[in-house]
Amino acid sequence: LSALCMLPPGFVESSCQSRIFWMKLNKLLLQGKFFQLEINDPYAGPILLDEKLASRCGYVLSEDVWGNPIFRASVLGCHVANEVDELFSLTVNIKISSFSSMRAAVTYTYPMYCSYSSWASREIVCEENYMEVSVRTDVPAVSNDYTVAWMSALPETQNVAYQQWQLMFVSPSGRKRITVSDAAKLGYSFNNTLSRVYLRAPYHTNESDVSVVSGVNMNMVTSTSMYRQRWLLLLIDTTVSCPIDGISFTDTTLTWTVPRVIPTLVVQESTFLSKTILLGVDGQVVVNPEENNYLLEHNETHIRITIPVGAEGGKLKSAVSGGIYGIIYSVDLFLEHTWTDADWQTTKYTVIKSITTPFMPQMPTVINNTLPEERLFNVAFGHFLPDVSLVAIAIGNVPFTLREAQHHGFKIYETLFSNRTKGFVLEVSFDDPYVLKEYVNRNETKYTLLVNYTVSVGPEMTPYYHSAEVECVIADIEIPEAVGYCDKENLYLAIPTFGLHQYWNLYLGSKPLSRHVALTNGYLAATNSTHLILQIPLFAVGVIYEEVFFQKIKARFDVALRKLRTMETLQMFSVRCNFNYPAFIICQPDGTIMISAQMKTIPAIDMSKTKLRDSSCKPREYNEEHAFFKFHVTTCGTSVRFEGDHIIYENEISYEKETLPEQSTPTITRDPDYRLSVLCYYQAKETLVLSAFSTNPSTSPSFGSGTMIPRSNIAAYRRIRQTLNVVSRVSKDESFTEFYEPNAAILERPAEPMFLEVELKDESPDVELYLENCWITASLDFNSTPRWNITVDGQVVIEKPMHS
Repeated sequence: LSALCMLPPGFVESSCQSRIFWMKLNKLLLQGKFFQLEINDPYAGPILLDEKLASRCGYVLSEDVWGNPIFRASVLGCHVANEVDELFSLTVNIKISSFSSMRAAVTYTYPMYCSYSSWASREIVCEENYMEVSVRTDVPAVSNDYTVAWMSALPETQNVAYQQWQLMFVSPSGRKRITVSDAAKLGYSFNNTLSRVYLRAPYHTNESDVSVVSGVNMNMVTSTSMYRQRWLLLLIDTTVSCPIDGISFTDTTLTWTVPRVIPTLVVQESTFLSKTILLGVDGQVVVNPEENNYLLEHNETHIRITIPVGAEGGKLKSAVSGGIYGIIYSVDLFLEHTWTDADWQTTKYTVIKSITTPFMPQMPTVINNTLPEERLFNVAFGHFLPDVSLVAIAIGNVPFTLREAQHHGFKIYETLFSNRTKGFVLEVSFDDPYVLKEYVNRNETKYTLLVNYTVSVGPEMTPYYHSAEVECVIADIEIPEAVGYCDKENLYLAIPTFGLHQYWNLYLGSKPLSRHVALTNGYLAATNSTHLILQIPLFAVGVIYEEVFFQKIKARFDVALRKLRTMETLQMFSVRCNFNYPAFIICQPDGTIMISAQMKTIPAIDMSKTKLRDSSCKPREYNEEHAFFKFHVTTCGTSVRFEGDHIIYENEISYEKETLPEQSTPTITRDPDYRLSVLCYYQAKETLVLSAFSTNPSTSPSFGSGTMIPRSNIAAYRRIRQTLNVVSRVSKDESFTEFYEPNAAILERPAEPMFLEVELKDESPDVELYLENCWITASLDFNSTPRWNITVDGQVVIEKPMHS
């Protein structure tokens, strides 16, 4: 059962365009509902509209580009009431139900009316699902005697005459002559009105043929309609031909091409004359196509319509295909071409075409409008059509709904672009915990925003995902500056603690300056809220003695500021001071020993007469109580010995025996046995090694530590080893006559011999040369591995390297 009701306001729109009934239903009032259309036949009652009935009877049921249901019907349709081929009416039942079975449906009855009297001699309609041709039948009077009888019988003849008609189809398979009733069984519809005969055919029937006209495929039905009744034989050409393609696309336009002259419809082409060409969009004639950027052009062979993708009258729709976002553009067009020729006088040719572009990928863009001065990421994500919505984001792989994102402090809003698209703007502070931060270059931070967008596309709400990475580098880190100062015995460095262990570390040489290293080296380290204060004793490890004079020292202490990961040195913090120091011993890395010795004796010693073991080594400067010596560990009788991991160089300062003037007997002498022992300690692995190979100039050897020990010469004698003058060289061949320069790089294949010479340049008869350990390494570092031994404990053990 169904109820008959009044139509809701705005639910139905209808019109009559180019002898076509047009009806549109408002989809908004059909949401969640099911509907059916019935054709209300005045004699047979309601008939359900289906595809087969539609193509045979001249109906179309589809949707416009906006999704609204569209119904079109020819005024020559099966159930259309016709009044003298001028007034036409058709009643449609619209049934709406909440159930797919259409139970409890509400039925709305909607009558449509169309007035059309300007018939052309021949009219052709190319619809989406059928082709229709109608022609005027001008039957001449045979004689005056029969005219009255014919005219009086015409109404009755009109009702039954179609039964007397036959159709002859001409196709590639041959000729076929069938009755009108048999043609109806094949899907054709043939009938006559008061003044016209028409034939309607679906596309691609067995009797049809496809031909190419000016590059466009045309579906054609070649037929002749014949009427025979005693004294009359009427033959009417009911051939119809419609385009089935002619659509082409670019990234920005669609083009529809229709042949201007169709040979099967124009027999005498020399008499062809084009009258009017009209373009319609969405059922309405476009008066000035150029105003909407439509291009309507024609030449001797073609009529071509070009429309920009997205033009007014059509609809852009978002879509997702294979995880890719894109758009589809749809537009409903019709073309009405009127021409004349000698055979048909006037022909009106109407083509209705619904065109949809293929899926066109549109890669969304991320527009970086970041404001570094405000420390704010501003990122626009677009361009999207209005049917796209942002539903979620993830920042740094942490997901947020829009509500959660707003609550966290992210700002999200929509923005409109000039081409009627929209985007989604996201604002995130540089200081947000989900923003990645990386210290780069010298004083800059790289802020990285990782965003994953989730949007909903189209009415189907298809999800689409897109990730973006936005970076901004700003100079927002201040490299710290240290302050240095000194007192009488210490050097001080005050270093800001900002960024330490976050961006950079402090290094003493090649070692990180940790609290443990500071304590081990004798430094004192203290921190307050802003600074690290280092106190470095004058004679602590790491102090560099730039100049040493008699009782004066110019000392420097360096700390390097290095990046955490790259170890790049960004700043050297140095403190440099001059010290007045009466007594000291300094053991330089190059083996130079500098001593400011203080000798207080009673009676006083003439400091000018002090000396080292080698009596030729005299003080360079002196006063009443102090003497200043400067010498190398290989000179002045310096001895060397090994204790554990240390090499100890030793010398002594002594005073030559002096005889006082003889004023009386016995002879008086000043005590000559006072001695001052001088010792320098070097790490064995860091001391200077006599070598024919270069050392790494970037690595400064450490200073030695020195000790002065006063003693009497009557103390127990200690056996000492003299400093040896040893030279090692690499010979170019076995003759040992030509040698490589010191510090020269020597390249040899692993199988080639090397000629090494170690020479003892010492004239002492009780000294001999003993080569204990000799090896080869792949680098300049003594501790590098792998290493290949040449001698071990004085024994030759040659290990060949596996590779050069």
